[in-house]
Amino acid sequence: MREPSPDTEVFGILAEFNKPEALIAAVKAARKSGFRALDAYSPYPLEEMPEALGFREETIPWLSLIGGILGAGTAYGLQLWTNYAYPIEIGGRPIFAWQPFMLITFELAVLFAVLFPITGMLLLNRLPRLHHPIFDVEDFHLASSDKFFLVLFSNDARFDRRRTSHFLEGLKPVRIAVVEHTEEPE
Repeated sequence: MREPSPDTEVFGILAEFNKPEALIAAVKAARKSGFRALDAYSPYPLEEMPEALGFREETIPWLSLIGGILGAGTAYGLQLWTNYAYPIEIGGRPIFAWQPFMLITFELAVLFAVLFPITGMLLLNRLPRLHHPIFDVEDFHLASSDKFFLVLFSNDARFDRRRTSHFLEGLKPVRIAVVEHTEEPE
């Protein structure tokens, strides 16, 4: 792999491993060493990985709850306002009867409870992102077949190009690559 020049802006440093156990051990060592801006790539889900990465995302369930409440409130409020703004008296039925409102209220609560977390997930993951600097690493395509990768991002407070490379070498990876910061193609 070609080594970028020392003045090139670095996105991160990528280490390749042959076994999932080695990747999990490397992630745990990196977290123990103080790195917080890191990510791991694997061809299949690893059960221990979210805990090893320190992943505790609780935003999505809250978005679902907020969406459900907002959807129910919107549906109920719209029906209530419609009945008072345009009153139609049919067969002695009162202007406000909550029982017929429940079907639409439930449906909109479910719709918003699904749409809010989906939209939130896309925004939190900064998607759709059509290009990622890691895709430029020559052998990164192997992450979808049989290799395991750990990347330590340069925005980490502990990141220093030389010391981080030395730290990763101590984890005995197959190879290490410096990921250059590139702009998204237009």
